[in-house]
Amino acid sequence: MTTRSRPDTADSGRGRPDPGLDAVMGERRQLINLTYRLLGSLAEAEDAVQETYARWYAISAQQQDAIESPAAWLTTVASRICLNVLGSARARRETYVGEWIPEPLPEPAEWTSVRVGAAADPADRVTLDESVSMAFLVMLESMTPAQRVAFILHDVFRYPFAEVAEITGRTPAACRQLASSARRRIRGAQAPASPPARQTGIIRAFKAAWEAKDINALISLLDPDATATADGGGLALTFLSPIEGSEQIARAWIEIANRAAGTMRFLECTVNGQPGLVAQQDGVTVTVFAFDVADDRIKHIWVIRNPEKLRPWTTG
Repeated sequence: MTTRSRPDTADSGRGRPDPGLDAVMGERRQLINLTYRLLGSLAEAEDAVQETYARWYAISAQQQDAIESPAAWLTTVASRICLNVLGSARARRETYVGEWIPEPLPEPAEWTSVRVGAAADPADRVTLDESVSMAFLVMLESMTPAQRVAFILHDVFRYPFAEVAEITGRTPAACRQLASSARRRIRGAQAPASPPARQTGIIRAFKAAWEAKDINALISLLDPDATATADGGGLALTFLSPIEGSEQIARAWIEIANRAAGTMRFLECTVNGQPGLVAQQDGVTVTVFAFDVADDRIKHIWVIRNPEKLRPWTTG
């Protein structure tokens, strides 16, 4: 690690920056990417990263210099913080009002920071790929905290099992088994995704049919066994239990269109790297719609209305 300047050196008081600071803070983007996938929440991810840096700067400069790889140290601490958060999150979500859905991500150009009023920082942007799709994150929610951490660290971020074991406090063999069971769970739940261009066309057709209140067109775009799940967190009006079946969903969406007539604008957007929709009222996003499209049919719709999860989407 690069030697850092000390307060008692001749350069102290001259405002010379810590030469190790850029290297340490340069890990922020990687840590945000990791913690968001582990927690499914931008707010919790940023809190975990802030806590990680707080612990780094709580140790002495001598201890910092003794750490061979600050990046590995930061990753280990952040992952362990996430393990603790995931354990407590399960208890919190048992008392959550309605269904809990991971926090949706806008396209990269739109998201800079969870904190309202924070300065835009490109390093804070989460890399969008299939490992942050809403369908993927929802599947992660069904895993144990240890499964989720082992799988994300190894399969997504390519950490060897020896390092995963050190982070989780388990043996490499145990971590290999955890990741393998998580992998089987995901493969068993995933349907072949439609090509991105085709997904965009289907969501665009869904929006047109919705605005036209064409129930038959809506039904034709939905899988017969489609499911719609909403998250209002008790802070926004929405349906509490999932809606199942293409006809039932289509009727519910016609009802939404009737209620929203003249007050809402529905716009195409990117949600977690996939085609999606938002509803805006007076220029402010009040609902985000994420979709799972496979075999050219919509398999699932996630409706996020909890305002605490829509802060990065607010435009007014």
